Amino acid sequence: MAKKVVATLKKEGGISYAKVIKAVRSEKTGAYTFKEEMVPSPMVQETLKK
Repeated sequence: MAKKVVATLKKEGGISYAKVIKAVRSEKTGAYTFKEEMVPSPMVQETLKK
């Protein structure tokens, strides 16, 4: 299934995507967790500002 998804993301004429990985600190334990998101390339800066 992963191969099918990757193939559709690389379709010619489509929007290019970027994988954004953020480190988020847990308020309970203080440990860091990572959130991964696939966003269109023009929206990377907006996503990081949130």
